[in-house]
Amino acid sequence: MRARSLLTFAAALGVGLVALACNGGSDGGSDGDATASATAVATAAPTGSPETSPTATETASATPTATGTPGGPPSADPRPVALEAVEPEVVLERPVDVFVLADDPAYHVVDQGGIIYRIADGEATPALDLSDRVSTRGNEEGLLSAQPDPDSSTDHLWAYYSAADPRRTVLSRFTRDEQGVFDPLSELVILDIPQPFANHNGGAIRFGPDGMLYLGLGDGGSGGDPQGNGQNPGTLLGSILRLDVRNASKQEHYRIPTDNPLVGGTGVRAEVWAYGLRNPWRMEFDRATGLLWAGDVGQNAVEEISIVTSGANLGWNVMEGDTCYNATSCNQTGLTAPVAVYDHAGGRCSVTGGPVVRDGETPEVEGSYLYADFCSGEIWALRADLQGEPLRVLNDAGSVAAIRQVGRYILVLAFGEPLRRIVSP
Repeated sequence: MRARSLLTFAAALGVGLVALACNGGSDGGSDGDATASATAVATAAPTGSPETSPTATETASATPTATGTPGGPPSADPRPVALEAVEPEVVLERPVDVFVLADDPAYHVVDQGGIIYRIADGEATPALDLSDRVSTRGNEEGLLSAQPDPDSSTDHLWAYYSAADPRRTVLSRFTRDEQGVFDPLSELVILDIPQPFANHNGGAIRFGPDGMLYLGLGDGGSGGDPQGNGQNPGTLLGSILRLDVRNASKQEHYRIPTDNPLVGGTGVRAEVWAYGLRNPWRMEFDRATGLLWAGDVGQNAVEEISIVTSGANLGWNVMEGDTCYNATSCNQTGLTAPVAVYDHAGGRCSVTGGPVVRDGETPEVEGSYLYADFCSGEIWALRADLQGEPLRVLNDAGSVAAIRQVGRYILVLAFGEPLRRIVSP
């Protein structure tokens, strides 16, 4: 299918192209659905997973682990860059993630409407169509992320999406058939997470250098975290989960790594690797250090970038970025501060986290962490060793929903724009 616009998703929702994780429209928690499940119990065990913690498992010992400190190979101060279309003839309405398969160099782009497209030679072909089960009722709902299994011999693909009746988000595994197409009927549901509101679904699936699956979840939505999920490690919401899915099956969906920080605790979910997050829309592991960098969307004033470590409490809703939020005491004891913040001056609204560039094709941002603002279209680079201040390296990049490094290319996905890569000016 040759396409200038493959989807009319925004029109179907009856809303404009506003931030997936935006602040302004989320404070009231309204998404046009008067039956939003405000009584959903966010702390309940997910459907299809055991009431007690799954079996603990040792992590793979042959994989690299994080150094625990920022840095990696030396980096120079970042400099301005440019954008170049990779597939100019193909424009998706709401692209949110991208990957390649071990045996297929074509880009696979995840569209929020529920379809993953294989894009090559000006053509967009559905590789997995989940539109029959993905809910797009709310602006921040939809197919939010997908990643191939790090073990390429499995032909497995992992996806995270919103579903309805009841409102929930779903982490699932799909398998590729003999024709090379991922079969929607092969779905194995790993987690089925109740969602009280339609916003703050989080959305990034990433595999760490330890082979574990990490999933970022928002605080459940509305505005200001009315259920207190951010500071409650007894719920999966407002957290980054760490799961061992290497032997996932119908009988045992996942195991909990024995070195997860809350294993053995009382009144907590052992799946939780870090908590205190509002809406970690996009996160990436640094290839050199193994550290996890996340862009956590602010409420209405401050956007933040954090390096997330095991057991960390990122502070929401005691803090919004580096600022006290709606707290009488604002006790910051034990909270992990962000490494960078920015405010909403100039029409900014919502951070989109990106990668730390390693061995990329663009020396201007080598060794830097990239992040964007969805509303202003600005892209900044921050040295991964945290030396110096962030530098704005691009203006007017559009409504950026993801920045990802695939091979040596740094790819930028923005609503209503072709897939583009960052290049030297």
